Amino acid sequence: MNMINLLLQPFEFEFMINAFLISIAISIPASILSCYLILKGWSLMGDAISHAVLPGIVVAYIINIPLIIGAFIAGLLCTFFTGFISDNSRVKQDTVMGVVFSGMFAVGIVIYTKIDSNLHLDHILFGNMLGINKQDLIITSIITTLISIVIFIKWKDLLVFCFDPIQSKALGLNIKYLHYGLLILLSLTIVTILKAVGIILAISLLITPGAIAFLITKKFSHMLLYSIIISTASTLSGVYMSFYIDSAPAPTIVLVMTIVFIITFIISSFKKTYNPEYNNIKNN
Repeated sequence: MNMINLLLQPFEFEFMINAFLISIAISIPASILSCYLILKGWSLMGDAISHAVLPGIVVAYIINIPLIIGAFIAGLLCTFFTGFISDNSRVKQDTVMGVVFSGMFAVGIVIYTKIDSNLHLDHILFGNMLGINKQDLIITSIITTLISIVIFIKWKDLLVFCFDPIQSKALGLNIKYLHYGLLILLSLTIVTILKAVGIILAISLLITPGAIAFLITKKFSHMLLYSIIISTASTLSGVYMSFYIDSAPAPTIVLVMTIVFIITFIISSFKKTYNPEYNNIKNN
């Protein structure tokens, strides 16, 4: 009986329950988007936007508006700057992203060090999942639900666009609309998960679930489902484990996802090496 009480102990605290709920809310849209980012090859784009929102957060604090608004505006500016420079120069997109996100991140650090504030940089960089309140939970849940609905409505168009932009244009799809629409969804998703996991660890939630699912299956619909399951299970497990090992939930979640990825990679490599029929089965 004591063992059962020990296992259920995390659920006796409201801050832990809020952490469990927020982890579910952020894991679903992040895991769905991670599949598209893997397919599109936009892993660095997610990293760029997650870092570039810092000046928006700091400026929003200075002018006393919700931090989520400043972060979202900064994320949009990053995406549009990146797109404009890429379209109007010979510099490759990954290089442009590196320059833009590092520059905006540096601007945010400089502004932060010049102001006297109660804004904790550690919470911005690494998240504060245990400090989530009901208002944060409601706002995050509403935004993530809307993001998930939009993605599921347009998931086939986004799939064609990510897989083959030329083919999607031939089918009559608006390439520019899909391009910037996906970037806006990415920016909005990053903004919603920053409160929980922070700038530095946000990219893991946007990449790892899709990468793991990609190793498991080649069918995109299955990839979406596996990604959601893996992300949700990993975030809940990470929050639960952090209570007992006395660590921050966000890095524990990332650690769990990394371990799952390594195990999946080893199993996938083993099957590919010792089972010649594995690739044919996967392709079918």
